[in-house]
Amino acid sequence: MSLTKTPICDFGKKAESFELNSTENKVISLNDIKGKNGTLVMFICNHCPYVKAVIEEIVQDCKKLKANGINSLAISSNDVKNYPEDSFDNMIKFSRDHNFNFPYLFDETQEVAKKYGAVCTPDFFGYNKNLELQYRGRIRELKDLKPVGNGISDLYKAMIQISQTGNGPKEQIPSMGCNIKWINN
Repeated sequence: MSLTKTPICDFGKKAESFELNSTENKVISLNDIKGKNGTLVMFICNHCPYVKAVIEEIVQDCKKLKANGINSLAISSNDVKNYPEDSFDNMIKFSRDHNFNFPYLFDETQEVAKKYGAVCTPDFFGYNKNLELQYRGRIRELKDLKPVGNGISDLYKAMIQISQTGNGPKEQIPSMGCNIKWINN
């Protein structure tokens, strides 16, 4: 496990289009999931302790964001040959076990993660209604893999601000987690 932090938000960068298979066995594109007030693209995986530490809050935040016209999706891009816990079958189980209320997509070729510049799990990309990047921060502070504090998460606050103003917060604290497990060809 290599701890990696996300880079600074590249404000205004357009979301990259994609078509990926979901754990519901449907091919889903960015246009299929785009929200009327914003879109949250998350890179996660099944085995990462950082994802496991915040997965329940991710699910709750996504449910509340949907009520505000913000749609969410998660993408797993890890090398499943060397990390079998992140296999498609295990993605299905992970999404069911945690009652995902958003699509969980498999980026088997890792092309989508590369296009987005994803570096770790979890890695959050918050877009406004025009699919312009406005947030590349954390969900909330973690200490010893435990969420610090209660209340509204940094991610939720940022996405609500984006939905209301079209712009994300200027100050953002990077997300951190395990590096993406790239396929060695």
